Amino acid sequence: MKIIIREAKIIDPKSPFHHQVVDVKIKDGILEKIGKNLAKDLDYEEITHPDLHLSQGWMDSSVSLGEPGFEDRETITNGLQVAAKSGFTAIALQPNSFPVLDNQSQIQFVKQKATTTATDLFPIGALTKNSEGTDLAELFDMKNAGAIAFGDYGKSLSNANLLKIGLQYVQDFDGLVITFCQDEKIKGSGVVNEGVVSTRLGLKGIPNLAEEVIVARNLFLLEYTGGKIHIPTISTAKSVELIREAKAKGLQVTCSVAVHNLVLTDKKLDGFDTRYKVSPPLRTEKDRVALLAGVTDNTIDLITSDHNPMDIEHKKMEFDGAKNGTIGLESAFGSLLTLLPLETIVAKLTNAKSVFKIEHSEIAEGKTANITLFTSENEWVFSKENILSKSKNSAFLGCKMKGKVVGIYNNKTLILS
Repeated sequence: MKIIIREAKIIDPKSPFHHQVVDVKIKDGILEKIGKNLAKDLDYEEITHPDLHLSQGWMDSSVSLGEPGFEDRETITNGLQVAAKSGFTAIALQPNSFPVLDNQSQIQFVKQKATTTATDLFPIGALTKNSEGTDLAELFDMKNAGAIAFGDYGKSLSNANLLKIGLQYVQDFDGLVITFCQDEKIKGSGVVNEGVVSTRLGLKGIPNLAEEVIVARNLFLLEYTGGKIHIPTISTAKSVELIREAKAKGLQVTCSVAVHNLVLTDKKLDGFDTRYKVSPPLRTEKDRVALLAGVTDNTIDLITSDHNPMDIEHKKMEFDGAKNGTIGLESAFGSLLTLLPLETIVAKLTNAKSVFKIEHSEIAEGKTANITLFTSENEWVFSKENILSKSKNSAFLGCKMKGKVVGIYNNKTLILS
């Protein structure tokens, strides 16, 4: 495929063309020529769009797709198409399928399903067998099969000694352990953030302490064992503070925050709408502001959609019994741009490549074309028509958005939104 992208503003601090408005000529997957007013070529398809911006391709560090086992929620093929039209040239696939991705053959299966797609799929292997928290899974075999990290999605490992052994073991092959943090005993039967809103609504609460005590424990374990961990989707002010202190000590810890925890608070729960039932739960405005500060000062390394499709049978029901999760790929960029500077968003949507040791492809002549195209100005409201996923459980319906994804180019393939 041969294309020329006209008058795009480059957002890439590592590129010699950063902040410049240029034309970009791509041939056979390579950035062939970058400059102003490139000559017209009838062999090349031209891409033009008002307010066009171009950055390195984005990567989402936490995406659930269902397949294998839960294809009614989402398939790998459609999920990767949704990711592409949402601006992501790569996703990290969570292991919470059926069966769980806890061995070499399961990792090979999901990778094989994505061999011809524009968006790259990088699987996360389960840390423990069947994500049950009892025995370590086949970590080294999964690493060799292509797993980029190991973690049990949405499950906190109660056995501290098993986590200690896991952290020690993966150092032999430079592995990364992902540690979701939530004490199940403190959480109990809680379903939402513990606070004024949960008390008023009569819903059982999950205190901030349930997250923070496990964040503190896991950081102590990391200090003891060495190695590196990634703490996903933190949600409280104290968690930000604990991780900030750990980084100051020199510990190899990274963390992420979900878009919905940056944008929404537990005040959304007033209508008992289960679209807002997520894990960790939506917290208070104080926590949301602290999370934004953590993004700004780089305590928080990544922003993720934490895309988690759920079928209507498990979502449209009594609040206590509904499953956790919201889809978020389609709404991630537009909602973030209402809160944060454009360059901060691009950094947090591309940093996952550094965390998971995936090669960056900077915007420079001769480099592989792995890019995202987007605008930054237009304002709009997210509606059902904007949902591309099979499942429709979006917490962002009716939310104001700013900017739009135009498309991606990756793996010699152009996908326009």
